[in-house]
Amino acid sequence: MKTINSIDEINQLTKNDFIDIFGNVFEKTYWIADKAFNLKPYKNFNELLSTFIEIYEKSSQEDFLKIFNSHPELVIEKKLTDESKEEQNIASLNQCSDQEFTEFKQLNMNYTQKFNFPFIVAVKGKKKKEILESFRQRFTNDINTEFSEAKKQVKKIATSRLNKIII
Repeated sequence: MKTINSIDEINQLTKNDFIDIFGNVFEKTYWIADKAFNLKPYKNFNELLSTFIEIYEKSSQEDFLKIFNSHPELVIEKKLTDESKEEQNIASLNQCSDQEFTEFKQLNMNYTQKFNFPFIVAVKGKKKKEILESFRQRFTNDINTEFSEAKKQVKKIATSRLNKIII
């Protein structure tokens, strides 16, 4: 992941470079980066961050579902973006026992059937046991509660990714 330490550098990026750098802030949701590019120039990093979050928060229900469904299933997804792979590895999700793997697989399947989008959690700072416990608990939520929680988790993931890019 490329890092940038100057708002001037961001403001001078071409559209392709901007989308290449920021396109995966919201997992595989390049249209948010495209909209953010069109709102340049930015005065500072906080304005850039606020713009990304505001574009996300103004999404339609349909767009939220598309964003949610662009996120990988935990542990079992084979094709991860570099960002997701790094985040899951730091949380030791790549080191599951057979029993943990089976439980994650079953929870992923049941969760997606129930809510129609994958379980989303910002894994930064969490370990797999904590993530698994959260998965079990959140599965008991109703759709409105879980939709709201998924929105919050996506925002946490995006904020973390933005903060890794802009230093």
